[in-house]
Amino acid sequence: MAAATNGGKSMWQACLASAFRTALATTIVGCVTLLGPHSLKKLIELPSFSYVTVGIIILNDATFGDSLRGSWYALYATIQSMGPAMLSFWIIGPSRFTKETIAVAVALAAFVVALPGEITHFIAKRIALGQIVLLYVTAYINGARTQPLMHPLGVVASTALGVAACILALLFPSPRLACRQVKKNYKLLTQNTIKRVKLLMKAICEDDKASVLTSVSQAKCFSTTKLLQIITHYQKGMRWERPQTKIFRSNCLYAVEKLKEVDTTLRGMELALRSINSFPISMINEDMKHGLNSLMQQISLTIKETKHNLHGASLTVPEPSEKTITNFLHSLQTIPTTLQDLPFYFYLFCTKLLYMKSLAEPTPTPPTIQDQPTEKNGNPNLNSPEGNKENWAKSLVTTLTSPKLMASYKCSLSLGLAVYLGLVYSKKDGFWAGLPVAVTYASDREATFRETNLKAQGTVLGTVYGVLISFVFERFLVLRFLSLFPWFLFTSFLQRSQMYGPAGGVSAAIGALLILGRENFGPPKEFAITRIVETFIGLSCSIFVDILFRPKRASTCAKVELSNSIATLVESIGSLSMLHDSSKTKLEQNQKKLKGHVNKLKKFVVEAEAEPNFWFLPFHGACYNKLLGSLSRLDDVLQLGSQALKFLQQEVQRCEACWKEHVNLIEGDIGHLKELICNSMKSFEEISKLKSLGFLEKELEKKKKNTTSDVEVGKSTPKSNTYISDIHSYPEYHRSLKTPVAVFLYPTGFELERF
Repeated sequence: MAAATNGGKSMWQACLASAFRTALATTIVGCVTLLGPHSLKKLIELPSFSYVTVGIIILNDATFGDSLRGSWYALYATIQSMGPAMLSFWIIGPSRFTKETIAVAVALAAFVVALPGEITHFIAKRIALGQIVLLYVTAYINGARTQPLMHPLGVVASTALGVAACILALLFPSPRLACRQVKKNYKLLTQNTIKRVKLLMKAICEDDKASVLTSVSQAKCFSTTKLLQIITHYQKGMRWERPQTKIFRSNCLYAVEKLKEVDTTLRGMELALRSINSFPISMINEDMKHGLNSLMQQISLTIKETKHNLHGASLTVPEPSEKTITNFLHSLQTIPTTLQDLPFYFYLFCTKLLYMKSLAEPTPTPPTIQDQPTEKNGNPNLNSPEGNKENWAKSLVTTLTSPKLMASYKCSLSLGLAVYLGLVYSKKDGFWAGLPVAVTYASDREATFRETNLKAQGTVLGTVYGVLISFVFERFLVLRFLSLFPWFLFTSFLQRSQMYGPAGGVSAAIGALLILGRENFGPPKEFAITRIVETFIGLSCSIFVDILFRPKRASTCAKVELSNSIATLVESIGSLSMLHDSSKTKLEQNQKKLKGHVNKLKKFVVEAEAEPNFWFLPFHGACYNKLLGSLSRLDDVLQLGSQALKFLQQEVQRCEACWKEHVNLIEGDIGHLKELICNSMKSFEEISKLKSLGFLEKELEKKKKNTTSDVEVGKSTPKSNTYISDIHSYPEYHRSLKTPVAVFLYPTGFELERF
């Protein structure tokens, strides 16, 4: 309850701060464009884009570092968009522009902006695309009155005003620094980690299963996943605030990475506690309780002292306490005798690993091994003219259909089509069709219909609010600006909600801002209707182009990513070994690859659940979420298993005489384990790749035909393996293991049963 209360309080504080900063930035823009000197107002030709720039940079809970980064992106976007525009103005001349030439010019310029892909940040692309729309469309609207030099300068001045307003709003009345936010959230992260450690260490000594589950549930309330995401987000802005203090950044990253490793170990302890069936545990006596209590206090102390690493301080541990805990950990090195003891011993392993992780430095990320280049002369046909021509044609087709170029095609075509249809509907307000498409550009794949729906709803909400306030406070400009603060507060909550998210919240904020922050735009009702229609035209063009390029639905991407996750899981388990040193690096690479696939799968599942089904089959979100949970836990188990193999290797190497015997026994058990698990997981991978149930039935019929019948014996022998292997015999398999490796690899089988 306390955690929920603190969470609600922090959300209110964050929303209030975001609303205040946004309102301050828009007030600065409004004072300059509405109350400033005439010469300055004349220079800022498009004040609406100043508000749009504020919305792009500051509405995402920005810090001072983010505003500095946004100013650099705005400068880069201006250079990228202004050069071609000014050149076309001088060569063609604004008076010769037509709707068709404007649409083509916008499409070509958008293609150039979107072509670099992920190299260019999406903020820079949104600003550049917005400038392109305003440059060309307003030049066409004004015709011969457009000045080839002053018109681009007016767009630049409008962008610069929005950037300057963001910087000032994040400096006054007190700077909102990213480094301060990192320290604040890191303090909460440390407190939550210590509370989780105490609850999970206390749970093992409980007398009944209900009390244990209560402690585990309470520990989940202090989850650190969200805080880790927030810290990672603010670290980007921190690099711009303190670029010279590399020591501060390295120490901060050191502390955060160490707590990430601690978080993985705590999840392993939760898994062990949930799999223990009977409490109290007979092996826990008073000495063990005392040792576990001392261990908990020492771990909490070392986690608290990690905050000194932010300032370069070293971590010290009292020597008597360290000796006591070392002796206690050595006393736990016994071999389990029954299958029921495995979860408890896995819990003890996690406590030992937790103690070591809280003291040790995080392991650096291994460099990725690139594929070796293939020999040029490997295929003799490639040296012939026909082979070279065929190879060149294939490479050309591959390049033209690459994902980067496809994204550029879609951006170019949708923006050009939106501008053209917007001008056909209304020449005076034609840029409102292309501007929403430009400023909501996303470099990543998104759920098309869901995002478009949210943007349209947010635009209508903001426009309706702006029209109502304009009617009520038509003659009072100050009150109109004051009415923006409660709306920004409301949209801050919208951005954090599951219903609207960032897309709907930002659209709602900009929708009201463009009405309340302007004057002399005609009757509010007429302007609102025109803008809603133009926005609908632009968003419809985005949907049409996306459908034209036959995009993969989120459900299809989730299915493909599930197959990739299972395949990577098989590779990771196949990398488990103690004999080969190269397997360690390969295992770490596979674990990193698996985590990436799981994160993508999570994103696609969220998109697929919100995506409309239309004429397609419904998406089984509950099934995918269950599989996603199992894959996430297996990822954690693999990380813990790799640590277990390191410890086992250290133990057996102490006795050189029996080193070979121990390693062979452990390697044999690991081999049997990999064979059992990999066969089962490959069957799951084959099932996940099937297109439909009808396809599965055809495959089963083929397998029936591929069986050989032995008439004398009276049974048939299949030529190939079936799709599904029996993994329910996995717990019994542990009884045949000859080494304590079962203690550390037990959770893998436990998760596979749930899988």
